[in-house]
Amino acid sequence: MAERRYNDKEIAAIFRAATEEGPQSLPREVARDEGLTLAELQAIGGEVGIPSDAVAQAARAVDVRLGAASRTLFGLPIGVARTVNLNRRLTDEEWERLVVQLREVFNARGRTRVDGSLRQWTNGNLQVLLEPTETGHRLRFGTLHGGARASIGAGIAALGVTAAVVISSALGGTLVDAIPGIALLFAAGVGMIANGALRLPSWARMRERQMEALAAGITSSEKDT
Repeated sequence: MAERRYNDKEIAAIFRAATEEGPQSLPREVARDEGLTLAELQAIGGEVGIPSDAVAQAARAVDVRLGAASRTLFGLPIGVARTVNLNRRLTDEEWERLVVQLREVFNARGRTRVDGSLRQWTNGNLQVLLEPTETGHRLRFGTLHGGARASIGAGIAALGVTAAVVISSALGGTLVDAIPGIALLFAAGVGMIANGALRLPSWARMRERQMEALAAGITSSEKDT
């Protein structure tokens, strides 16, 4: 099984997280082409007094952050995702404990499904998938704010209707009489867009923290296996 190798940018992030001194205190130049394994990073850290556990924990945090992704709508974070390569197989007991955590964290019972070597837990637009890879298992978290997307979509549709009414009223010579209705339609459209858009940033940050904590909990158990 091939070991995970970290590049220069990842190595710098790991040592920044492991110690406030940062990578500038490392005793030797790291190999830029092939990268370094976790064991090699721990050996380097040990030379300058950085505990191996701190390096391992920082490496796991870097892995989780690198697996982050988001889906946007007009620049707004409408969806959040995390992908974590475990580099080992998750046991049935560990999966069951993860399902319990998912129900607690997201306050939802959800539904589990097993399809061969694939496992999943879903609750509406929220899903967690456990998939086999060459090195073990990959855990994928993903969610989409369907309510906000629907609200923004309805608001855009209302603004489209508003524009159509303005054009038809102008062509028919009744624009002045139609102004109250046009104003109402416009306000409704803007209100629906704002209702969906304003709640997205805080929702996305919360889901990111929840997924990162769950992923970190799974990867931190690797050292005990």
